[in-house]
Amino acid sequence: MAILGNIVKRILDFTEALVPQQDHVSNQEKVLENLLEKAKDTVFGRYYKFDKLLESEDIRQAFVEAVPYHDYDKINARWWSKMHDGTPDITWPGSPGYFALSSGTTGSESKRIPVTDDMIAAIRRGGIIQITSLRNFDLPPEFFEKEFMMLGSSTDLEEKEHHKEGEISGISASRIPFWFRSYYKPGEEIAQIDDWDSRVHEIAKNAKNWDISGLSGIPSWMELMMKEVIKYHEADNIHDVWPNLQVYTSGGVAFEPYAKSFAELCGKPVTIIDTYLASEGFIACQTRPETDSMQLLTNNGIYFEFIPMNPDYIKEDGSIVDDAPSLSLKEVELNQDYILILSSVSGAWRYLIGDTIAFTDIERTEIKITGRTKFFLNTVGSQLSVNKLNDAVKELETKFDAKIPEYTICAQKIDGEFYHVWYLGAEDLNQSPETLSEALDSYLKSANKNYSVARSKALKGVKVHVIDPEVFYDWSGAQKKKGGQVKMEKVMNQEKFEEWEAFVQSQS
Repeated sequence: MAILGNIVKRILDFTEALVPQQDHVSNQEKVLENLLEKAKDTVFGRYYKFDKLLESEDIRQAFVEAVPYHDYDKINARWWSKMHDGTPDITWPGSPGYFALSSGTTGSESKRIPVTDDMIAAIRRGGIIQITSLRNFDLPPEFFEKEFMMLGSSTDLEEKEHHKEGEISGISASRIPFWFRSYYKPGEEIAQIDDWDSRVHEIAKNAKNWDISGLSGIPSWMELMMKEVIKYHEADNIHDVWPNLQVYTSGGVAFEPYAKSFAELCGKPVTIIDTYLASEGFIACQTRPETDSMQLLTNNGIYFEFIPMNPDYIKEDGSIVDDAPSLSLKEVELNQDYILILSSVSGAWRYLIGDTIAFTDIERTEIKITGRTKFFLNTVGSQLSVNKLNDAVKELETKFDAKIPEYTICAQKIDGEFYHVWYLGAEDLNQSPETLSEALDSYLKSANKNYSVARSKALKGVKVHVIDPEVFYDWSGAQKKKGGQVKMEKVMNQEKFEEWEAFVQSQS
């Protein structure tokens, strides 16, 4: 009998009775006021007169009018760069003990995003919210007695004079509470291995020594790890090695494109729970099984704003124009794409995180990630967001009974005409390029009016190449960005696409 597991389940059920019904709009108003109050004596707070903003009748409106939007380059050049040498009280009181290195997508230079003690506390609270929400998923008591695999970047953080640096998954894993360490795998020694392939090899070697009930990590890298474990132990599927695996906590990117290929690696169904932990903080998590949407954490150190997704608001580099209108939580609408803006206890102010989201339930503040501003494909007016591209790939999977876990696309000029050139990562897509091009083109014409108009004018056509998914992962490795928080670029500019095509050619 799972005595400990039953105790844990009872504790989780008890916490449900203690959690009051949340007023998310009120939460956000209090968070903004608390952020301004705490940061009013920082260099940033004095410059933008936070003390005056707090005296306003409408604090939110005063804040919006006074403080401009910031992307990483803008806030780092003027503010965060001053913190790298330990200078305190710049955008948040004190000095951050960590900087999260975030390259986000392959081919980008690493950003250095401050992670303060307050943000680490907020990330822990977010983790507790996620853990307590497991009571809603009807998991057996035995689940809570077994081990949990967190697959992220290395916990061997780089020591600087005044702080440590690493990816947010490595920072979080290095700060795991003492009470969780006996459950945490692959354990501190293996987690510190910097080389991704070496770390995964050690995981595979030790896999049968662990009784894993839950996995957590970015889908693409999780699948590679699972394949290595299966191969090492000459198993048919991951459940031959970890028979009690019941939950996978996905994060970093939308899980849906990986759903089919992930299921192929399993011997029985696994509960998928989405999370939204970014370098900038713990933003949202799935709290109930009736949906695959995630609930915004509205009372956890982050104030959210939402810019309606409009091509006119997005610059060519993915940043946004200064006069783009922002909405508060009480002003948003269902099923509309919004550019996510946040201000946080790490000293990010009206910060463009680069993601787009849509609300699926406003009362519960449940959202889905729909894409990236830099992945928005609008050459010749096609206006395709990543969720539309994902939907098109999913249509191919259904139509041709295939698994396509990876893809990338570019609006490429060929002989003076623009084409959408796709690379699909698939092992079992046995169709001609012409058939696939026609299927993609037909679906996008029916699903997106702007694309259909573009196809009748400046967009000449669609070209498709099918390659081994491993090429996408090798590309990440060649860019020295294998594993961790790295996500493959779904949309590339022409310059990066030329590098990509040269790499693909070199692998053939």
